[in-house]
Amino acid sequence: MKLAIAQMNCMVGAMQQNAEQILALADQAYQAGARLLLTPELALCGYPPEDLLFRQDFHEANQRALQWLEQRLPADMAVIVGHPHALSGKRYNAASVIHSGRIQATYHKHHLPNYSVFDEERYFEAGELPVVFEWHGVRYGLLICADSWVPGPALQALQAEAQVLLTINASPYHLHKQTTRYQVLRDRIKETGLPMIYANLVGGQDELVFDGASFSMNSQGTLVQEMPMFEAHLGYLTLQDNQPLATDICAPLSTEATVYKALMLGLRDYVDKNKFPAVVLGLSGGIDSALTLAIAVDALGKERVKAVMMPSTFTAGISVEDAAEMARLLDVDYSVLPIAPLFDGFCETLAETFAGKSFDTTEENLQARIRGMLLMAISNKFGSLVLTTGNKSETAVGYSTLYGDMAGGFALIKDVPKTLVYRLAVYRNQLSAIIPERIITRAPSAELRPDQTDQDSLPAYEVLDAIMEAYVEKDLSIDAIVNLGYSPADVERVTRLIDRNEYKRRQAAVGVRITERGFGKDRRYPITCQLKF
Repeated sequence: MKLAIAQMNCMVGAMQQNAEQILALADQAYQAGARLLLTPELALCGYPPEDLLFRQDFHEANQRALQWLEQRLPADMAVIVGHPHALSGKRYNAASVIHSGRIQATYHKHHLPNYSVFDEERYFEAGELPVVFEWHGVRYGLLICADSWVPGPALQALQAEAQVLLTINASPYHLHKQTTRYQVLRDRIKETGLPMIYANLVGGQDELVFDGASFSMNSQGTLVQEMPMFEAHLGYLTLQDNQPLATDICAPLSTEATVYKALMLGLRDYVDKNKFPAVVLGLSGGIDSALTLAIAVDALGKERVKAVMMPSTFTAGISVEDAAEMARLLDVDYSVLPIAPLFDGFCETLAETFAGKSFDTTEENLQARIRGMLLMAISNKFGSLVLTTGNKSETAVGYSTLYGDMAGGFALIKDVPKTLVYRLAVYRNQLSAIIPERIITRAPSAELRPDQTDQDSLPAYEVLDAIMEAYVEKDLSIDAIVNLGYSPADVERVTRLIDRNEYKRRQAAVGVRITERGFGKDRRYPITCQLKF
């Protein structure tokens, strides 16, 4: 029998729109000869719906959309639809089997993840019973996402005489996630001896990006099918003697390619789903804004991107030249708005108040805040979304200015460490040379005082990023990080800056998550606390 996997990009809360998309995919798959269709976890309402799940009208809209689908799906086709299920005063993360004009069975997710970006225990009750249904002579067991990560639900399906396991997922991307998924499914296959078909969501949802990459494995754990990453796609698979036959397997992407595509998709969906006409960003002549501009143009097209160079007295001539050259190469709308007159005006206004005080970070931050005001003025006038350009390394240690370079609506590379920023820039230039080489090779600088470089205030980024990863993503102690070979002074400095700047990160714009632990829903630290235990 021929099966189809709908790797869908859903809109949270748009139940009728998502139902229409499911119907269109079902009709397409049916015409192609498929008689079973999988949709992702909570495909009907989008994932994650968060506190929308507390609203009665939200569940009523889901029920209407589900009933609408029941009446219209091809009768001789089984469609697995992921949806929230309100029952007897409780809420479940559910998957229903629809065919012959009605729901034939509904499975409730057993294991509710409550870690990292997940908080399903806040919303759902856990199911306990397996669901195995027979269709065209094959017995299928249903699982939902985290149910595949532990033995219990798969073994229950086996005991209920399942012959094939179907797992529907809303599994967000982070670096190297697909390798982990392979291993998890192979563990379940080893335990049950059953082949598995894995359908995953695709698309951007606030800080999360779902990468798709749906796949299938036979009962030996051999990969026999894999769909594209970061693309909506309708894939097909044939079962013979209860085994999926080998078919298309997408070529693996490099680390840099997967991150770049994740950033593109996260930005595109945030802009399009929130109906922004365009984006605007400050182009400084530095590596971070250059990468942000490249991704924005690749994701949205040059017509929807505006770049603004805002030079000050301290801006190097080569920064002005490189920014103009990149804007020319990408053919984007480009403006130069000098901030020196505005800065002088502020300094004059503050002269009496600051009498006797020397130039310090106050004046540095003032320049960043002037730039933030200009970008927000453009945003207000034209409705464009301001993209901030700070990377994860800067965000970690507070090397950024509140209401200045942090001002904006979407922090595209906020989870990209500085060392990876350079790798992504090199990767993008390998596709076509759009980032001037000097931007990549020159020493990074905020250019807020004479002859400034980042390393005046910070350790080398290779060191900073390694300490940040150990402290933020792995929760290692200061002593443990020092034991990895880093100097106590560097470790103390970086971790102290990370701790001190939680208040800044709490006020930062949302941005794409690409690491296993980003700043945001992943890492929820108190601002006011004692961290020396």
